[in-house]
Amino acid sequence: MRILLYFHLLGASVWIGGHLVLALGILPGALRRRDVQAIRNFEQVFEKIGLPALLLQVISGLWLATQWLPHALWLGDSPQAGLIQAKLGLLALTAALGVHARLVLIPRLSAERLPVLGWHIALITLSALAFAWVGSAFRFGGLL
Repeated sequence: MRILLYFHLLGASVWIGGHLVLALGILPGALRRRDVQAIRNFEQVFEKIGLPALLLQVISGLWLATQWLPHALWLGDSPQAGLIQAKLGLLALTAALGVHARLVLIPRLSAERLPVLGWHIALITLSALAFAWVGSAFRFGGLL
């Protein structure tokens, strides 16, 4: 189980780190300069490692969840079930934001629409950070 957790954390590191670089390193300058290409360049590079990292997280996370609770108990009201449900909710949010970005925002990206993408980037970065917070709750016994 330790190696599984390692791969889960490795995927999380890439996913969260990439979004922090985008949100805090690239986005502010792109917004100031109204530089759509800076965002496109980052997306082209990050997509090649970020999406596999997310897939690694999903697979390892589901596998870890089965170690914590059998599938049938994920819908229960135990603390572990609540954490798994929170992670699944964040996964649904991440998927919705990703699909929206890929199908709606990125194809129509322009300097005028860049602030909308900025809010989107902020949301997906916050959801990535929330993933880590909820994940740490498995070790420390609660969200707070």
